[in-house]
Amino acid sequence: MEFNSCKEFKIGKCEGQKEVDGESIPLVLNPPQASKADFESLLLSLKKNHDWLNEMIIKHSAVLLRGYDVSKAQEFNDIVETFGWEDIRYVGPAPRTHIYKRIWTANEGPLSEFIYFHHEMVLIKEYPKRVILYCEIPPPEGGETPIVPSFKVTEKMVKEFPKEVEEMDKKGLKYTFTALSKNDTSSMRGRGWQDTFGSSDPIEAEKRANALGMDVEWLPNGAMKTILGPRCLTKVFDGRKGRRMWFNTVVGMHGKEHSSALMADGTEIAENVVKRCQEIIEEESIQFRWEKGDVLFLDNYALLHGRRPSLPPRKVLVATCK
Repeated sequence: MEFNSCKEFKIGKCEGQKEVDGESIPLVLNPPQASKADFESLLLSLKKNHDWLNEMIIKHSAVLLRGYDVSKAQEFNDIVETFGWEDIRYVGPAPRTHIYKRIWTANEGPLSEFIYFHHEMVLIKEYPKRVILYCEIPPPEGGETPIVPSFKVTEKMVKEFPKEVEEMDKKGLKYTFTALSKNDTSSMRGRGWQDTFGSSDPIEAEKRANALGMDVEWLPNGAMKTILGPRCLTKVFDGRKGRRMWFNTVVGMHGKEHSSALMADGTEIAENVVKRCQEIIEEESIQFRWEKGDVLFLDNYALLHGRRPSLPPRKVLVATCK
């Protein structure tokens, strides 16, 4: 079903939108007329067309609802629940606050810092299929959420580093990450192990980490070092044209504070490969300025996303779904 067959939405445009292999990213959906911009009209349209919208999320990798009067977290939660997608609890280093039902703040790390591109929860055995973002307070400057078609990164990396990609894909990857002894909101990776694993009992927290596919080492300062691997370098998902996604976090964790990325056998990944991969990801990035009330649906299987540095205030909320 093509998007122009749906009369409930008007196809729009946004600054920074790109066409990738004939698909607009993001696909922008506006109210069909000004009188239909209220929240109740939007909710009704979503209920009538949620199967179609799900097709569009997979087809275009990102769908932006813009121009609707979505004013608070409770309404955002209503939008999320309209689709019937099962919730999936966030596991990771980002400091977040629960807001309402399925809604959380996005990473509350310092707005001055760049949150590097990633597939949400890429290292966990069960990762979300969809990431949904809602802009409650748009930043006065910066603060964009750039997105990257993951398969384009793989295409360029295979072309420029065929042997290195083959070796990493064959061996798999091993990561380490340290969850701190307590939350540190001055760091984008400052979530303590208690919040990360939802328990203040170290035995239970370790058990939950193990269930997610992590080995655990407790450090003298009370922090929890987690070891993950082997993990894939690329991955192909059903229904996405056989595209080979750059489904890893090598650049984001290689040689960073509290983390590392190696090949699974302990072999170092060449610095020039990591650096060029970082450049490629940036070259393929797509971004737009947030507007109040924006709701952005991301196909987490197909897109990397991040956060540009921002002037305050900025409030973006998130829900993660299976």
